[in-house]
Amino acid sequence: MTANSKFIDYIDEALEKSKETVLSHLFFTYQGIPYPVTMCTSETFKALDAFEARSDDIVLASYPKCGSNWILHIISELMFADSKQKYDYPEFPVLECGDPEKYQRMKQFPSPRILATHLHYDKLPGSIFKNKAKILVIFRNPKDTAVSFFHFHNDVPDIPSYGSWDDFFRQFMKGQVSWGSYFDFAINWNKHLDDENVMFILYEDLRENLATGIKRIAEFFGFSPSGEQIQTISARSTFHAMRAKSQETHGAVGPFLFRKGEVGDWKNLFSETQNQEMDEKFKECLAGTALGTKLKYNSYCQP
Repeated sequence: MTANSKFIDYIDEALEKSKETVLSHLFFTYQGIPYPVTMCTSETFKALDAFEARSDDIVLASYPKCGSNWILHIISELMFADSKQKYDYPEFPVLECGDPEKYQRMKQFPSPRILATHLHYDKLPGSIFKNKAKILVIFRNPKDTAVSFFHFHNDVPDIPSYGSWDDFFRQFMKGQVSWGSYFDFAINWNKHLDDENVMFILYEDLRENLATGIKRIAEFFGFSPSGEQIQTISARSTFHAMRAKSQETHGAVGPFLFRKGEVGDWKNLFSETQNQEMDEKFKECLAGTALGTKLKYNSYCQP
């Protein structure tokens, strides 16, 4: 069994369901947020409320297309450097995806468990906070996030496509995409970035200096890799290294998960009007906030 065989099986199943799903039927709404019917169910969400987190769970929170698969890989590499044990994903690692019985099975898993999530802060099970699990929050600038999300929908053969980038942009700005609004997600997490047990990391910073980012992540979760191990993990975790192995690690969807990973790819799609619209939205939602500053919007989102 490969380390990610459960991951691949789950994705294949979701893609199979996607074949029969048209875009207008892709979402169901739970507590005001749209989720994809191919990956989530309201029964699973109800069961999630009773999920019992452990204090040594590793929680990785991000909006979709902000680098969660990249961070999952880095954490697995750090765990391997620490214990020489390859992390086996006994379940699909996104906490809210899967069948309602998943959480019962997870009680048997050895610690530490890796829990990725795209949920807004206030939608996470309370036990994560009560038991003080550490949460790493990954953010990426909203323009590249939107473009990456669009390509994912329109490039993966079985996922329902949008008619055009303009169509997708309209829905993205309204928050009518899987896991809802990027800006609502951001506003929600912004209030908790300084909480004890929460650490923020920026996708663009990781792109710029991967080794430094890996070192910070290791310290936060209590791993102690040597300098040499950090260099090895960095080499294995570059975008190109991960893309090269993506079919092996993530199955058919791999090459689409690791498409370009560039900073500034949004310039190829955004019109001047769309640029202004997103700049306005950013100002309205995040200007003057701690997260607004951390996102370095002026560096990454100006033409």
